[in-house]
Amino acid sequence: MADIKPPFTKESAHLKVKAAQNMWNTQDPSKVVNGYTPTCIWRNRTTFFSGSEAIIKFLTAKWKREKSYRLRKELFAFWEDRIAVQFWYEFQDADDGMKWKRCYGLEDWTFDRESGKMRKRMMSGNDMLLGSDGNGEGRWFVDGVDVNEVHIGPEHW
Repeated sequence: MADIKPPFTKESAHLKVKAAQNMWNTQDPSKVVNGYTPTCIWRNRTTFFSGSEAIIKFLTAKWKREKSYRLRKELFAFWEDRIAVQFWYEFQDADDGMKWKRCYGLEDWTFDRESGKMRKRMMSGNDMLLGSDGNGEGRWFVDGVDVNEVHIGPEHW
């Protein structure tokens, strides 16, 4: 992911977004952290923190709770060293009886021009229960489905 550096074009911004998606779908904090500067600033919903150690701690706890995690990111906008993405991910919430949920949200990214790593990540997202009782009815990212091939359109909003 770090080899794609600003200033971004539509093509390079799209490649950066998909590289981030693929990295996050590994659910491996030690791999994911390599896409961020050592002092990267994060906002994740209402939580603010910075630095590689804090990122690894956050992601470890995240994926301990969010089982069966599958994510899709799409380019929303870009400019020079910044990218905005829209994302959706589904997971089983280990803290809520393994109920299926989907998170919808937006992220604002700023990159270091020399390293190509993200130096700021601001995330806003909302969770939604899938199925009337969290049974997963209506899931998009079922096993065997490529998250990039799922049609996400107005009928899903």
